[in-house]
Amino acid sequence: MNILRVQRLGAFLVGLLLGACSSKSLPLPAGDFAALARSTEGFAVALPGYEMEFPRDHGPHSAYRIEWWYLSANLQDTSGRPYGVQWTLFRLAMQPSEVPEPINPWQGKQVYMAHIALSWPEGHAGFQRYARGGDHGGLAQAGASAAPFSVWLDDWALQSTGMQWLPLEVRARQDNFAFQLSMDSQQPLILQGEAGFSQKHPDGSGSLYYSQPFLQATGSLTIDGEDIPVQGEAWLDREWSSHFLQPDQAGWDWFALHLESGEKLMLYRLRPLEGAFSQALFQFGVLISPDGGKTPLKGSLIRFDPLRIERVADRELPVSWRIGLPEISREFQVRALIPGQWMNVDFAYWEGAVVVEGDNAGSRGRGYLEMTGYPSR
Repeated sequence: MNILRVQRLGAFLVGLLLGACSSKSLPLPAGDFAALARSTEGFAVALPGYEMEFPRDHGPHSAYRIEWWYLSANLQDTSGRPYGVQWTLFRLAMQPSEVPEPINPWQGKQVYMAHIALSWPEGHAGFQRYARGGDHGGLAQAGASAAPFSVWLDDWALQSTGMQWLPLEVRARQDNFAFQLSMDSQQPLILQGEAGFSQKHPDGSGSLYYSQPFLQATGSLTIDGEDIPVQGEAWLDREWSSHFLQPDQAGWDWFALHLESGEKLMLYRLRPLEGAFSQALFQFGVLISPDGGKTPLKGSLIRFDPLRIERVADRELPVSWRIGLPEISREFQVRALIPGQWMNVDFAYWEGAVVVEGDNAGSRGRGYLEMTGYPSR
């Protein structure tokens, strides 16, 4: 596939998305994620009280403007060297579901955008693809189904290997890079927030969000043509909404951490427009016990302190953090495996493997960090 052609197609589709989401003029945050603050007119709104149902909610939600299937994996080879894998599929609605579907399937209302990335101690590689959803004469390029579960864009796919949702397999190949992982878990799904409604702003708006953070992964990576057997831990997130950011929000810092104690920790803060390191508009955290029990953490008490700033892609980014969780008497540091895990895609952002360092098993581990909305300077 011609990467330049894919990038041009992506820029064109992003332009359509920005123009099609609203007929009203709204103040928008500057930067790469401005589209997430567009009006929700005509689209369903994520609200508390939504009842999650499976397998239905593993599949697409076309009434909502944006959703994603997001997988990250922290892996190691037979000598213990660390690696990271990211696989993400976004569904972007060009028009509300009440608008009739175009007769021409190549003008379908659903656009899919996929990102993949590999990280290792010496480097990072990331790629993107776009495709229309729907049936293009029997040659569907991208789509999603709930049962059997499958989400895909060309040969980049995440799917069940049998009739049940688990086990899962993920695979992708681009140039001299590839990965294929098999994943399974005996632990339950985690409904984030309040029974699956995840608040993202003090005004009460948010998204519908669940996770499977307990996946055990085995498989292989290909880096610069070299095949590497790996194993480790994976975290799958599912989220959908029509308004991921409000107009007064710039972006977010999101942590998904596998702790040596067997616990999982998810933290995020959504930053206001005024300054990347000012007090966040909204913060949240949840500690997940090894058996799936949840301990919500009060956002106002979570301390996010950047320790080291690196210049990455003309942006000043915190690649090392001190995190304080006084409610559970924990403090630790999170640092990037390498600083340059930048996704140079149309909606550019930092996404990569991190190491968690602290005094005990509940404050040590590894995971993934995502940082969006930092302006170029």
